[in-house]
Amino acid sequence: MENNILLESGTNELEVLEFTVGTQSFGINIAKVNEIMNYQPMIPVPDSPDEFEGVFTPRDKVISVIDLHKVLHKDSSDSGHDLLIICNFNQMDVGFHVSSVKGIQRISWEDIEKPPKMSSDGVTSIATGIAKLTDRIILILDFEKIVSDINRSAVIDTTGAKITDENKDSKHIVIAEDSPFLNTLIQKTLREAGYNNVVSFDNGKDAWDYISAHKNLRDNILDEVSCLISDIEMPQMDGHHLTKKIKDDEVLRKIPVYLFSSLINDQMRIKGESVGADAQFSKPQIGMLLNYINEHI
Repeated sequence: MENNILLESGTNELEVLEFTVGTQSFGINIAKVNEIMNYQPMIPVPDSPDEFEGVFTPRDKVISVIDLHKVLHKDSSDSGHDLLIICNFNQMDVGFHVSSVKGIQRISWEDIEKPPKMSSDGVTSIATGIAKLTDRIILILDFEKIVSDINRSAVIDTTGAKITDENKDSKHIVIAEDSPFLNTLIQKTLREAGYNNVVSFDNGKDAWDYISAHKNLRDNILDEVSCLISDIEMPQMDGHHLTKKIKDDEVLRKIPVYLFSSLINDQMRIKGESVGADAQFSKPQIGMLLNYINEHI
């Protein structure tokens, strides 16, 4: 799928593919979507979770399929016309079995809110945002969390990470990551590596407010913000817009910004470079990110 928004930098907007599971509307960032296909039978995999339907091989590529009806505990309204949304993120191909596809919505991240805390314990939730349209809402799902519940190694891979007992309390790291699951894992990995001064936020705007509040330090800004690790997809302000705001500021531009996202591919890497990201890492390779931080801050 070709989308002009993929070539734009720092607009703080995204395009969401709206789909239904049962009768409810959900959304996924169009940047993750490769194609939409008619549903077809799967080859089952023995001893797999109930939500994992199996695999199929379009054009000689093996794709695993997750049934969102079972994940979300909903019945298909017309199973004879179900669809597969074929995605690529976290360096893997995966299909999601849905009821229908309604179209593409272009939305500002400012119009996407976090789900109310009373609806979830904040950890087990599989929703990262609520997009408000004029006549309905679209629930943005945490697809990394959905996949991780089936295969944890597909989301976080610490292979090669150099974990030491060295105390790195002089380094202050800021995290912007909207997935509670991934936010917690990133913090845990950093602290295991000796980085005890870690501040995390679940959206780019709160991270920006925190970082910009230290502008008065000027030449000493790195004493309080040694680096920023940022996701790209976040409510209120996305990672590209956050990076651009930091790099456009004469004081804050000294802060290294490392994008850590499931969306890092050739197109998105160009976009990250255009807003000034110092380095970009694709989930699940947190080991590579950690080693880079150890060497550069």
